[in-house]
Amino acid sequence: MKWQTQDELKSLLISLIQYDSISGTTGEVALAEYMYNLLKDRSYFQKNPNHLTLHPMKDGRYFLSALVKKQPNKNTIVMLSHFDVVDVDDYGEFKNMACKPVELLNSFTKKKELLPERARRDLESGDWIFGRGAMDMKSGLAVQLSMLERAMNGLFDGNLLLVTVPDEEVNSQGMIEAVPVLREMKDLHDLKYIACLNSEPMFEKFPGDPNLYVYSGSIGKVLPGFFCKGIETHVGEPFSGLNSNLMVSEVNRLLELNVGYCEAVDGEFTPPPTNLMQKDLKENYSVQTPHASVSLFNVLTMERSADELHRMLIDTAKKAALNIENNINKKTLDYQRFEAFSKEEYKVSVFTFERLLELAEKRAGKSEAERILNYVFANRGKLGDRDFTTKIVSELASLCKEDGPMIVLFYSPPFYPSVSSKDEPLIRKTIDSVTEFADKQFGLKFKEVQYFPGLSDLSYLQLEKQSVSTYTNNMPLFNRGYALPSGKESTIFVPVINVGPFGKDPHKWTERLHVPYSFGQLPQVLQYTIESLLNQA
Repeated sequence: MKWQTQDELKSLLISLIQYDSISGTTGEVALAEYMYNLLKDRSYFQKNPNHLTLHPMKDGRYFLSALVKKQPNKNTIVMLSHFDVVDVDDYGEFKNMACKPVELLNSFTKKKELLPERARRDLESGDWIFGRGAMDMKSGLAVQLSMLERAMNGLFDGNLLLVTVPDEEVNSQGMIEAVPVLREMKDLHDLKYIACLNSEPMFEKFPGDPNLYVYSGSIGKVLPGFFCKGIETHVGEPFSGLNSNLMVSEVNRLLELNVGYCEAVDGEFTPPPTNLMQKDLKENYSVQTPHASVSLFNVLTMERSADELHRMLIDTAKKAALNIENNINKKTLDYQRFEAFSKEEYKVSVFTFERLLELAEKRAGKSEAERILNYVFANRGKLGDRDFTTKIVSELASLCKEDGPMIVLFYSPPFYPSVSSKDEPLIRKTIDSVTEFADKQFGLKFKEVQYFPGLSDLSYLQLEKQSVSTYTNNMPLFNRGYALPSGKESTIFVPVINVGPFGKDPHKWTERLHVPYSFGQLPQVLQYTIESLLNQA
């Protein structure tokens, strides 16, 4: 076996990091092929070549599956991971070494005064590997490959199915396309999925958090957008129009860090909403005021239903509309002290995307609205999902000029449903036994967290029992470039658990992995987790 000792796992991790598999780049393809080549010459896969597959995706990338089956057992654990990473621009002068851990460590050592104090202390300890993906999440993938190797040598009384995917850091397209394949493999190989074991890293709840965590679910994420259409005017006549930037600013003021959106479940809390993108849609500078602006928010969920959150967002938009009207009226009165004039009263309408589409079809005719949409889709160019979604909303809004200033609520990809297996008997028993094992064996004190806070592909493993149509009905790209697994033939329901490595600063230039735990104790904890799941199923 090649991936069992701490040094062997370090070497494996370094080899994985050296493929700069940034989401959306050819590095993702290269790393998938590298892992396939690592496994295909193993004797197990030489004897069972149909158990190792590079699955082509719609966009030319691949996800990898590797099944180690122990006949005649049906019980199967899906080991899930992702091999893409975020970009490396934040590394600055160290950018060219971000995916070369040895060179990066040497450079940091020579210029350690540039490192934040916590990172400098860790560097000096010699216990950490630095580099993009070291923590999130190529170390988890490395340990899973170690478990797969143990399965190939007959260690487990059950089956292991490794599924590792690209694109988790952007739209999770790899996992979305993997779910129907998992359904097919279940029937093809006569498998019974008893659990999905993810190995995303532990996230600190605060800087210096000394706790270790095991997760029984994953937090949800919705990306609502607010398209604000005002009325254009010349800057010399500002009261003859309505600046869309004023409108979107009011939406931002009401929603940003609004704790009314926080959820509390079993002592866990979601952070409040925060803005991820806000801009007006003028392409060039001019003295015409902006008349279309957009704002996108990150909203995290646990148990809140799609219908409830949708109502909350609509209510916030309606409150913003009323405040905008009152604010304009007040400013008009203030200015009339200098010059008397009459001004048209503006009524700001609030629509959902679903309602906007109905209005556009009514105003322009269904065939014309459809023609415009088809033209927009045919000429998408290189626009990303977020900007393209906004463009669709903008084009439909342009057909509804008589409906006046408006705020349109819509949803943009990606969407992550929340999942929790805290009350699943198998997951409950496994977490209890793993926590006891880690304490007795290593003196490690694990704490259970119901919702993994960093977002993960576990979200797509329980769609079979979730209702998300309120979101998808108001998502312009749904089934026209972005889709979720749906129907009994394409969805699965699998209990989930996350046991992973320990590191710090994910998505930062100081990202790093704690080697003594991650490659010393974690492999034994992960092996025990697998055994516990199989023995108690």
